[in-house]
Amino acid sequence: MHSPGVLISQADPRPMYVQIVEQIRRRIAVGDWPPGFELPSIRALAAATRVSVITVKRAYSDLEHDGVIVTRQGKGSFVAEQADLSARLRLAELDAHLSTATSIGRALGLSDEDLHARLRQTLTAKDRHEP
Repeated sequence: MHSPGVLISQADPRPMYVQIVEQIRRRIAVGDWPPGFELPSIRALAAATRVSVITVKRAYSDLEHDGVIVTRQGKGSFVAEQADLSARLRLAELDAHLSTATSIGRALGLSDEDLHARLRQTLTAKDRHEP
């Protein structure tokens, strides 16, 4: 098992367990932690991140509820063996960013058409800058 690689920021307004969940999801999404990878034990991650065991336990519980990890009694917690897990997590992250962008656009008074136009402009600009 590798070092936990999860960092908690006291400056981040989100609860610590949410930070842990998001960082583990990201590690899985980008392929750092492949299916079957053994996660750090709850106690080890709590010690490494300097948070309570209860906080890490809640994060692992949320991840297990979502089917991202599986816990085997007496063996530990592992990345779920789902073929599409990494892709599903990447799409979920994209959806969260798009939701945030939509909320910002609405707060700025943009219509659906305006938001679609902005996305198309962003895609066109990105296409022009790719080699």
